Amino acid sequence: MIPLHDLEPRRGKPVATRLLILANVLVWLYVLSLVDRPGALRAFYDRWSFDPQELSAAVGSGHLTAQALFPLVTHQFLHAGWLHIAGNMLYLWIFGENVEGQLGSGRYLILYLAAGVAAAIGQAMVAPAPMVGASGAIAGILGAYIVLSPGARVRTLVFLGIFITVVTLPAIVVIGEWLVIQVISGLGSMRIAAHRATENVAYVAHVAGFVSGILLVAILRTARR
Repeated sequence: MIPLHDLEPRRGKPVATRLLILANVLVWLYVLSLVDRPGALRAFYDRWSFDPQELSAAVGSGHLTAQALFPLVTHQFLHAGWLHIAGNMLYLWIFGENVEGQLGSGRYLILYLAAGVAAAIGQAMVAPAPMVGASGAIAGILGAYIVLSPGARVRTLVFLGIFITVVTLPAIVVIGEWLVIQVISGLGSMRIAAHRATENVAYVAHVAGFVSGILLVAILRTARR
């Protein structure tokens, strides 16, 4: 299933969501400009991706600096390919604007970035390999969406064998199907993590981000009241 758009009425202008999408796209365009310079491209990813082992070394040595912590946030604006960024930005656009409308732009940004950090730490506990992507932060937005709009409906592209159709489904079904896949895949990745140098998809980060989104939205919504 591929979500196309939700049917919830928009509450205000999703300024923060648009800015997040713009920032991700601009960083991706910059990455594309480095493709012909492999050394510069590698250095860029090495500097701004999140490497759990580097953070662990900084903590262990007692030299925990802002520079060591920055990648927890900056890695959320890096992506590994066209499908990676396209899928993330699609989910952010569909589900982010509703969450932003209910929380307000400031609290929404806090939830987004904090969920991304929690997702990275969760993944690092299972597979401490360098990671990039907004998936963990967006998973937090999905968790918040389920709490804030449990009865929402989503127009969804559904593949049934050789047939393709567009149907309206409850958001809890669309996001629930996504979550089940992440949990199953995450359990599988935990079993093989010890035998691989890296994880291509940070499934555990997705689950950690989703759970943190549920917890954070409860705290932020109470704070707003």
